[in-house]
Amino acid sequence: MASAAHLVRRFAGSLRPGGPTADDEAWARSQLLPDEARLWARLSGPDRRHAVGVARRVERALGAEATRAVLAAALLHDVGKVEAGLGTYGRVVATLAAAVAGRDMADRWQRSRGFTRRVGLYLNHPAIGGDLLAMAGSDPLTEAWAREHHLPPERWTVPRPVADALKAADDD
Repeated sequence: MASAAHLVRRFAGSLRPGGPTADDEAWARSQLLPDEARLWARLSGPDRRHAVGVARRVERALGAEATRAVLAAALLHDVGKVEAGLGTYGRVVATLAAAVAGRDMADRWQRSRGFTRRVGLYLNHPAIGGDLLAMAGSDPLTEAWAREHHLPPERWTVPRPVADALKAADDD
């Protein structure tokens, strides 16, 4: 689970409405394939702001190694959250539910109905995001990072220096 400090920063950031600046929005879209850009547009404003911050930190850390696919991975790593349709407070409940009941419950919750289903979808956002990116024709690295960004490092298939930079930039 993410650090408490990270969760507090994400919560506080999610309370401010609106997306990234126009310049950051244009830069982000320039890194995405057309179907990825459609997924990007589905992210909430705070999620897009967070993703731009992650991508900019990755770009600074990796320099020339920050390819389009790597930056798309940074921008879209949380795209699976769009399927849950949870707002800020619903995400807080989902995060707390996972802390109390364990993430192992996510699959069962996802098969239920109503709010509980949405919590399950939220907790399964890595796999859902990977599926969305596969359907969008994303680079295998972009898809893999969406699937793997909450896994322990020994389970990553993304090249380690790139994965380390993506993880450090996301701070969770």
